[in-house]
Amino acid sequence: MNILSDTQIKQADAHTIRNQNITSEALMERAANKVFQWIRENYSSNSIEAVMLFCGPGNNGGDGLAVGRMLYEADYNIKVFILDFEKNSSPDFDSNLQKLEARNIPVYRILSETDFPEIGENTLVVDSIFGVGLNRTPNSWVKKLIQYLNSSKGIKISIDMPSGLFANAPVTDFNAVVKSSVILTFQSPKFSFFLPENAEVIQHVEVLNIKLDADFIQSLTPLAKLITLSEVTQLIKNRKKFSHKGTYGHVAVIGGRHGMIGAASLTSKAAYRAGAGKVTVVVPQCGYAIIQATLPEALVITDIDKNEHSKIEIKAEEYSAIAVGMGMGNTEKTAAATFKFLKSCQKPMVIDADGLNILAEQSEFLNLIPEQSILTPHPKELERLLGKWKNDYDKIEKIKAFTKKYNVLVVLKGAHTMTIYKDKIFINSTGNPGMATAGSGDVLSGIIAALLAQNYTPIMAASLGVYLHGMAGDIASEKIGEHALMASDLIDNLGAAFNKIKNHII
Repeated sequence: MNILSDTQIKQADAHTIRNQNITSEALMERAANKVFQWIRENYSSNSIEAVMLFCGPGNNGGDGLAVGRMLYEADYNIKVFILDFEKNSSPDFDSNLQKLEARNIPVYRILSETDFPEIGENTLVVDSIFGVGLNRTPNSWVKKLIQYLNSSKGIKISIDMPSGLFANAPVTDFNAVVKSSVILTFQSPKFSFFLPENAEVIQHVEVLNIKLDADFIQSLTPLAKLITLSEVTQLIKNRKKFSHKGTYGHVAVIGGRHGMIGAASLTSKAAYRAGAGKVTVVVPQCGYAIIQATLPEALVITDIDKNEHSKIEIKAEEYSAIAVGMGMGNTEKTAAATFKFLKSCQKPMVIDADGLNILAEQSEFLNLIPEQSILTPHPKELERLLGKWKNDYDKIEKIKAFTKKYNVLVVLKGAHTMTIYKDKIFINSTGNPGMATAGSGDVLSGIIAALLAQNYTPIMAASLGVYLHGMAGDIASEKIGEHALMASDLIDNLGAAFNKIKNHII
């Protein structure tokens, strides 16, 4: 699913109007009807005391006026409030206002903070003040109205965007953003919905398909792509009847140290569950018995050192994919061994955890990263690599520049994990807070490495791997809940995740 910029959304609206030979007001009516239908399905007229609609003078406000008319005709108790903070209003806003007046539906105008209405607890508050066109912080009394709405006990719903939030630019004042329970957004989510800095104003998003021209949207170069089940079904490969373990690749997992062998074990088991034909685990001597006991399917190569990596002497060309860094530590000895290994390896690899920390401490190592490698940092590991950033948009631009400089991919882990390669961003749609647990990242590294071993391209391996990882977490959460979820539960449910995708294809 393409995630569009505010400018592209306007272009898609205009193209749809031309291509479908409709008026802009007809498109607004279509959008408003989707909002009306959602409200009617979720809140009957008898279940709430009133619906209070707060409408700005632009097209987002026009949506709100149209929704108000439809609710009125469906016997809802409605109150419409127009914010008169600008002299001019949009033509479609004016047309919908005339329709309200023709039906003798009362409209109240808010000119200042002295006009704020009382909001009851069992009231549905519909925010249609600003849409995707907003490019500045609201003025003083509008900001105070937004704060007033936020402090009310009413049930808040935003049409398309929470007013005060920008579609693809950073917010400087979150006190001027509506905090809704639900955002009813049109056609596709907006880029800002996926950024951690906006978490306090993004709770639940419902996407309403208003049938904008699909071919035109696909022709655009989007800000990002949201990876959903539909996209994944086009990526997944079927197993061949006459295949053998060599068909599905050989993964080398280089990780672990004394007290952290479990990280390498999780990565290796995940690689098997994600379809790798064979897995070799490279660990210090203290890990030999642990790996043999916890994962008898794996081959084990031990370092000459008992407790940490001092030499990594495997031949990279003998493996289909390599994952390095999980639980290995970043001591001087291990860093030197990693440096020597990187110098000898030209194969794209998955680099995680302490592998990333070693790179961050020794900046000259960065030039040794094989091209098309996949780096999987959590935010703190990323900060060690890139330095601090001003906001999430600045962070993403820094990641883009980094991937261009070194020709690598970065999988930025989080609530909406992003795979970033140069100017391409793939946003994941699966996963839940239960996955915020030790070892979850180790499992992800194993999944991605297994997909690389099966000849998925690095972008496909990363984006599909992240999706499978999240889906396994969602399936596990359904069974045992988020609070009880552990990393090993993700591995145990990978098979169910593959089956869910396969059944969707069928």
